[in-house]
Amino acid sequence: MEIVLCFVIGILFSVGLYFILHRHFFKLILGLMILGLATNLFIFVIGRLTRGGSPIIGEEQEVALEPFADPVPQALLLTAIVIGFGIQAFAIVLIKRVYQTFGTTDLDDLDSTDQIHSPKPPAP
Repeated sequence: MEIVLCFVIGILFSVGLYFILHRHFFKLILGLMILGLATNLFIFVIGRLTRGGSPIIGEEQEVALEPFADPVPQALLLTAIVIGFGIQAFAIVLIKRVYQTFGTTDLDDLDSTDQIHSPKPPAP
């Protein structure tokens, strides 16, 4: 199962990188989302796919009984998912505002928008 997930992670990384290399703002954000998903899946696989009890030490025990699930990757993933959701929501609103302001989401066209808001030089 871990081998299959490794191939899925590789495919997600390559698809995310492919979208990041596009010159369209929405595809750039979509690529970053897919790259974040691949990173989360990678951390999940590193934490090992084991079934076990919770790592709680009983009153009469000195160490937790094997096998137990490692809670650190799970907590890290939960935090990463919440932060990623907030960033994605902000990026979607940013795309909408850029489109309303400039009428395009193409990054090549947005490169020339600096001239719109720059102050005009004084007339001689």
